Amino acid sequence: QVCAQLCRRPCYCPWVPPRCPRGSPLVLDGCGCCKVCARRLGEPCDFLHVCDQSQGLVCDYSSASAGTGGTCNFEDDEEGCEVNGRVYRDGEVFQPSCKIQCHCLDGGFNCIPLCQEDVRLPTPDCPHPRHVEIPGKCCPEWVCAAPDQHLLRDARAVSPLLRQPCQEWGTEWSACSATCGLGFATRVSNQNRYCRLESQRRLCMLRPCPVLPAAFPAVS
Repeated sequence: QVCAQLCRRPCYCPWVPPRCPRGSPLVLDGCGCCKVCARRLGEPCDFLHVCDQSQGLVCDYSSASAGTGGTCNFEDDEEGCEVNGRVYRDGEVFQPSCKIQCHCLDGGFNCIPLCQEDVRLPTPDCPHPRHVEIPGKCCPEWVCAAPDQHLLRDARAVSPLLRQPCQEWGTEWSACSATCGLGFATRVSNQNRYCRLESQRRLCMLRPCPVLPAAFPAVS
């Protein structure tokens, strides 16, 4: 009955199909007639404007008033999260870029860096460290700019290079940056192969974050 009311035969479609936003594929409308942009998670939908079924989305009318459209949601109220126009399943681990890794959880997502974010302080053997992008590599690396020979000689006169085992030194790890879920703790330490002071960080988790009640879904 709905199909007979809304669908015209024969089909009359634009010559040029619409240009869809990133992550929204071209699909046939509810009449199976013209190509339209599939609606994404949280976007309005109705009989003609269908949701992206490849992402497991359906048009949810549960919270819509009579005669109005619905909202694209996961079938059976399954939680998920959308990043850069792409929908990820609850529990899925993904990488939006080579530098970070994310975990979709309860409608939101947590991300951790995959590149080391230490701070390299100047030392006699490397008085001018620079953090640079290396062609063909994802993470930037520390390189030593060509030092001035006089500066290097003066630095060695004040603080000669160690030729004996390094005396370890470091501050205590800081408090975790997050009260729940993944966070970071930082410290300054010379416990590395060059015995130089560096700012270091590590992952920490005090406790898992509580699951939000169904009445208040998490916002991605």
